[in-house]
Amino acid sequence: MLNEGGLAPQFCLPNEENVNICIDEFKGKWVVLYFYPKDNTPGCTTEACDFTASFDDFKNLDAIIVGISPDSPQKHVKFIKKYQLKHILLSDIEHEALEKYGVWRKKTIYGNSFLGVIRSTFLIDPDGKLAKIWPKVKVKGHAEEVKGVLDKLQS
Repeated sequence: MLNEGGLAPQFCLPNEENVNICIDEFKGKWVVLYFYPKDNTPGCTTEACDFTASFDDFKNLDAIIVGISPDSPQKHVKFIKKYQLKHILLSDIEHEALEKYGVWRKKTIYGNSFLGVIRSTFLIDPDGKLAKIWPKVKVKGHAEEVKGVLDKLQS
């Protein structure tokens, strides 16, 4: 279980162009790291579009937005193009980061249990520490809430 104030776990994952991106590349900046279950599903699309709509606001707060799901880089290409997403999407097919951040867990939907992504967000400070954790995200208004917390932490 990760705690606020602790160090953010390190990882390197491919983006939509199959180029490995490592979280430590963003040291010195704020990182909004959000984990989501699947491209092109209603909740995940809303979340991604909300972060894109606020992209410039986050950029002005010196923050990078990174989304991670177990989808392939090829699926991310289609998702990014379809919704004109502006932020980074990484592919975690092997669940490396998902497991390190504790978001790959047992879920139950309609009585069926399976392993899947628990929608979660981690705000990482410029020193690589976890400044804020949202362990179970409700999509509506989430990007605005993250932006508000980030703004407050920088004040």
